[in-house]
Amino acid sequence: MTGVIDRLVLAMNAHDLDAAAGLIHEDYRSEQPVHPSRAFVGRAQMRANWEAMFAGIPDFHAEMCRSVEDGDTTWTEWRWSGSRSDGQAFEVRGITLFEISHDQIVAGRLYMEDVERDGAGIEQAVESISGRRPRGSNH
Repeated sequence: MTGVIDRLVLAMNAHDLDAAAGLIHEDYRSEQPVHPSRAFVGRAQMRANWEAMFAGIPDFHAEMCRSVEDGDTTWTEWRWSGSRSDGQAFEVRGITLFEISHDQIVAGRLYMEDVERDGAGIEQAVESISGRRPRGSNH
C-alpha cells in the first residue's frame, strides 16, 4: 500500500495532475474532521483542487515524513511547502489517513493545518482553550 503513497508523493512533486488523479478512485471520499464543511466526493473535485494548488503554488513540494500501514489504511505525516504566486510563504503540516483498495485511494481523512510561526505560546494557547492559565506560568 505504501507504494501508492510513494507514487502520490512523486506525482505531487512533479506537479503531474494526471498521475496524481490516476491514484484516486473515481468515487473518492474526502473529509477533514476539523473542517467538516470541506468534505467532498469524487476524483473530479480532487483534480480541480490540485489544479488550483499547483497553479497557486508553482514550487509546491510534498515531503512524506513518516508512513505506517494499518490494514487497508495508510497513515502519513506530511510537510507541504512552497511559495504562493502572490509571494506568500506556504507551509502546511499534518496527517492523512488514506484507505487504499486495488492500488487506488478510495477515501481520505486529512488533518492538515498551516504552520503558525508567530502564534501564541503554550500558556496562552492553554488559557484560550480552557479559560485557565497553567500553574507555574511566569507570564
